[in-house]
Amino acid sequence: MSVRPYRDIYRRPSRRIMVGEVPVGGDAPVTVQTMTNTLTADAAATIAQIRRCEIAGADIVRVSCPDAESTEALRHIVPEVTVPIVADIHFHYKRAIEAAEAGAACLRINPGNIGSAERVREVVRAAKDYGCSMRIGVNAGSLEKHLLEKYGEPCPEAMVESALEHARILEDNDFREFKISVKASDVFLAAAAYQQLAEACDYPLHLGVTEAGGLRAGTIKSSLGIGSLLWAGIGDTLRVSLSAEPEEEVRVGFDILKSLNLRHRGVNVISCPSCARQQFDVIETVKVLEDRLSHITTPMTVSVIGCVVNGPGEARETDIGFTGGGKGTHQVYIAGQPAHRLKDRDIVDHLVELVEAKAAEIEAEKAAAEETGGPKTQAADAAE
Repeated sequence: MSVRPYRDIYRRPSRRIMVGEVPVGGDAPVTVQTMTNTLTADAAATIAQIRRCEIAGADIVRVSCPDAESTEALRHIVPEVTVPIVADIHFHYKRAIEAAEAGAACLRINPGNIGSAERVREVVRAAKDYGCSMRIGVNAGSLEKHLLEKYGEPCPEAMVESALEHARILEDNDFREFKISVKASDVFLAAAAYQQLAEACDYPLHLGVTEAGGLRAGTIKSSLGIGSLLWAGIGDTLRVSLSAEPEEEVRVGFDILKSLNLRHRGVNVISCPSCARQQFDVIETVKVLEDRLSHITTPMTVSVIGCVVNGPGEARETDIGFTGGGKGTHQVYIAGQPAHRLKDRDIVDHLVELVEAKAAEIEAEKAAAEETGGPKTQAADAAE
């Protein structure tokens, strides 16, 4: 029995595929994806954007390949980045073959939309020859005509039927290295479609609420849709679709996973909304602190609480805690225990120093344990 069973998430069993060197499905961690918005044919701009996404923590990055210039650019893009690249293909089977040849790790394609059975066989042959996986990407806004006529509107049943029809085409060609998505801009429709698909197959599922909106509204909508599915154990990889820079999609994706204790990257800041009891400017302090700590990738928790009502209690559960006190003198906690006091003017600089030192300590312990093959300390184990 778990110590806190109310926190337990039991992930849906799924088969595992590889996107380049990144495992998706099975017992692999849930991965975070994004998509570039540069012209793919502009290799330099696309490489620069992918590198920013890598710094943000992206596991996989997708690029659109609408023309031959874009697939040719992949030959320059793929060697210059460290994340596997997914080529987004619509309708034109030759673009899929070119993308595989150019080094794409995965093809996002709906096999039923690219023409004859022979063309499908050619794409599958290229995927097998070059070690590409695939993603079947069903979208409520582009369902097949016969399904819209059958069901009258986009609905979960129509989306799942579309996904399974495409899956059968690949299965008939002895290809099973694929994942599936059934995205919609409507949270209820997307969630219901994924729930039904999760029961209908064991392929890994790529989660997303498509066209979710701008940074704020899109984050909320995606958190509701993607978060509810992950909480139910459904989902193996995700993309948060925002009208914002791709790096923001990555950050939101990791925040969703951190909130559900499914994956940890960087500093999780626990902070109060502030009120008349606050003994320092909580909102501005947290804003600056989060920006100053954005370079830290080591998982850890930091609490920043304005007063002593909840501050000491929150600090007991964090690596580093900070609680506001009277007369501009505040309390710092290390590993849940009172450590020392601090004056107003030093708050952010001091907390950044503490976090950087703790991150270095955790990483050193982790490296030492890996080198010796011995047991990790509790701190290093938390970094996994």
